[in-house]
Amino acid sequence: MYAVRQWSVRNSRKLEWLYQCFEGILIALHPFWLWIGYSRIEKPIRAVEKSVKRVMFDCQMCGSCVLSQTGMSCPMNCPKELRNGPCGGVRSDGYCEVDSTMRCVWVDAWEGSQRMRDQTRIARVQPPLAQGQRGRSSWLREV
Repeated sequence: MYAVRQWSVRNSRKLEWLYQCFEGILIALHPFWLWIGYSRIEKPIRAVEKSVKRVMFDCQMCGSCVLSQTGMSCPMNCPKELRNGPCGGVRSDGYCEVDSTMRCVWVDAWEGSQRMRDQTRIARVQPPLAQGQRGRSSWLREV
């Protein structure tokens, strides 16, 4: 999965475009989601989201997705789960101080963000992770 995760960062612009199209579909389906009931649709949507995002981004299903702001690099893959930039221990070669076999998630995030349309989104300060959202669909929260 690590190779696919790296591919996602390298292709962040294309994935950003694809997600924007998908988001438009989700929003257009809002009346349908209301008719079915968000509580009933959460489980099947979450299953699809988890499957797709696990393969593409090694998603941890935190429920507070910021991929569109972090160059398609999930900050929850950081061993320290840092959501606002790298720790002080990024090695000079760009690898993680905790796992020396893994590139720093935030080095990847920076590189991926520079390929995206709005390169300044990575500078936005992220709120602390809402633990109550863990395991829930972030796709439905967009609608």
